[in-house]
Amino acid sequence: MMKSLSARIFSGLFAGLILGTLVQYLLSDVAFFSATLVDIAAAVGTMFVNMIMMLVGPMVFISIVCGVCELQDLRSFGRLGGKTFGFYIINTLVGISAALAVVLLLRPGEGVEMSSHASAVIHATELPDLTALIVDIVPRNPIGAFTSGNMLQIIFMALLLGGVMKSMGNSVASAVAGFQTANRIMMKLITLVMQLAPIGVFALMFKLGATLQASVFVSVLQYLVLIIGLLLLWVFVVYPAAVGLFTPVSARTFREKTQEQIMFSFSTASSNATIPVTMRTLTDKLGVNQAIAGFGVPLGATMNMGGVAIYITVAIFFIANAFGMPITTEQLPTVLLSIFLLAVGAGGVPGGGMVMIGVLIHQMGLPVEAFALVAALDRLIDMILTSCNVVGDTAVLTIVDQTEKAHHNGALMSDV
Repeated sequence: MMKSLSARIFSGLFAGLILGTLVQYLLSDVAFFSATLVDIAAAVGTMFVNMIMMLVGPMVFISIVCGVCELQDLRSFGRLGGKTFGFYIINTLVGISAALAVVLLLRPGEGVEMSSHASAVIHATELPDLTALIVDIVPRNPIGAFTSGNMLQIIFMALLLGGVMKSMGNSVASAVAGFQTANRIMMKLITLVMQLAPIGVFALMFKLGATLQASVFVSVLQYLVLIIGLLLLWVFVVYPAAVGLFTPVSARTFREKTQEQIMFSFSTASSNATIPVTMRTLTDKLGVNQAIAGFGVPLGATMNMGGVAIYITVAIFFIANAFGMPITTEQLPTVLLSIFLLAVGAGGVPGGGMVMIGVLIHQMGLPVEAFALVAALDRLIDMILTSCNVVGDTAVLTIVDQTEKAHHNGALMSDV
């Protein structure tokens, strides 16, 4: 059944893109096709994504509470949390380092003469305040955390509640059973909504094909190829190789198990919207422990942004070179720290990387015209970098799960 759903999502993706492209280039003079039909597709695609986003907050909260309650002891929770967080940070740093090495070697944008006609304006803003980000994790209004979709706040509340319930033991067994029942209901709802995925994916890709202008790619082909090439390398080579190296799952098996996840994230361009698919990929296909998936997936959708890190690094160096303002050696440490903070703070929503690049463009004093270039190409890049982000989540958590199994096996051996 899952394989059939993957095939239908794949078919919807390409059918929508092809038909949308035909509308743009062959039927653009017919108002019904160029406007009305595109608007209908946009509405259907938006409704589908909203339907998933509606379920994400409650699903994450319930799943984490259940995951913490199912842990053997709270000490394993502390170890698991620290390990997952550390692996995510390492993953982001590796992405930045690899992208930096490539841009310093190839120097994209050098010799490119960008015209100075601005089509977008960047408003003054500031780099993320790390202290404020940490303080904001604790919500003043728990309902507000759900209505705003603040994943860090939702995770905090779920961890707090799950930890308290676990510490109370059998006296709250009925409450634990209630959350487990709620978790099964949420999984059933997600399965139901996922049956609509081929239609939602078709609508999203139809709109993209009908509105994307091919002419904007001509002068920046090197930039586009470089980013897409790096992201695809990470999705199909680096992450599978890492899983194959550190777990019993082979690189080939990992690629096969993540096909549906890649197709879905490619069409929605949202790590948060892909959370249900990522959870199912980990637990049902790769056999990862429910507690690890329940804790790690929403955290990864919020802060494990290896794809965004690559995107921001390549984009800012290309723009700086193309506009004749190359980044100097003295500027490099500050720029790299900014890229790291921005990548972590990008959030799992469509266009998050573009917004963060806009922040960095303003912070570095680059021409505002540069943002027009980023905005023009972002939708295509965003789809691929989202796939990179979510496959990165899956790879990291598969490795974390293996280290936890090794730890438990070692503990059992020492007890014998």
